[in-house]
Amino acid sequence: MSLNLQEKQTVVAEVSAQVAQSQTIVLAEYRGIKVADITKLRATARESGVYLHVLKNTLARRAVQGTSFEALADSMVGPLVYSMSADAVAAAKVMCEFAKTNPLLVVKAGSMAGSVMSADQVAVLAATPSRDELIARLMATMNATTAKFVRTLAAIRDANGVVDAPAEVAAEAAAV
Repeated sequence: MSLNLQEKQTVVAEVSAQVAQSQTIVLAEYRGIKVADITKLRATARESGVYLHVLKNTLARRAVQGTSFEALADSMVGPLVYSMSADAVAAAKVMCEFAKTNPLLVVKAGSMAGSVMSADQVAVLAATPSRDELIARLMATMNATTAKFVRTLAAIRDANGVVDAPAEVAAEAAAV
């Protein structure tokens, strides 16, 4: 079923809004994938905060026109599923993880920060920890440093016999 002009304009406006909020776009060919598998992919994408859409390439080209993703237009050939996310690695992770279990989904290209990425570069991006994971690692490192400092001070205090001093002062005060 073909879309009329107004429906096409609505689709382009919706996708353009998603493109404007996205840091990354990943294109994958879905030829031969069963509907049940695409439904699983959509559910996974939804859980990860990734916008997933199958649309005509001409409409996708119009949606990215005038954005930092415009260079990706040359890669928009064949039956493609478009995934976009505000998180820099989420779209790549969702598509690459699904492609591991379903070989019919083939990651073709991607774009981030105005540069076009090959399928191999998208796979490298997918292996990168997410922003939340990196923040958690940073906080653990910062916390470990502080905890180590506190343990060192406690060891110094214990080595100097400061722990026994308050007990001795209390005993002297009670004797008087």
